[in-house]
Amino acid sequence: MPELTTSLAAVAAVVSLLALSAFFSSSETAIFSLPAGWPAERAAAGDRRAVHLDALREDPHRLLVTLLVGNNLVNVALSSVVTVLLVDALPPGVAVTAATVVVTSVVLVFGEIVPKSYGLGNNEAWALRVARPVTLVGRLLRPLVSLFDAVTRSASRRLGGDADIEEPYLDD
Repeated sequence: MPELTTSLAAVAAVVSLLALSAFFSSSETAIFSLPAGWPAERAAAGDRRAVHLDALREDPHRLLVTLLVGNNLVNVALSSVVTVLLVDALPPGVAVTAATVVVTSVVLVFGEIVPKSYGLGNNEAWALRVARPVTLVGRLLRPLVSLFDAVTRSASRRLGGDADIEEPYLDD
């Protein structure tokens, strides 16, 4: 019975992590595909959700880093959980290969492509809906986001790139 409970918990973790991956992917696409100025207009019209959304868009690089840190954390965790599950059933080398193929396929379809299509097709409604949760994620992951924000800005500058490359996508 403990093995069944562990397996059910692992499956629940996989489903939850995949849902979080879809959340981050769809949020990124929805927020970055909004028409310029739309969140500010909605906020000025009194939509409280748009106030959060507009605040997120004030620093698009940090927003992108927040979404990518969250997405990568859940995708790596998802891969780890699936690998642990498969190691119990398959030889270790085969388990790692199978986990890589299965997780890559599932994440591409259900954690990236389908959610991004949804975010693009429902960008205004979805961006308003996810603005507060994304703000919360940014607060929870603040140490990691701050680290990766600083590192990527510095690396971009040193490599001759624009540290604020995302800015043109959100300008009014």
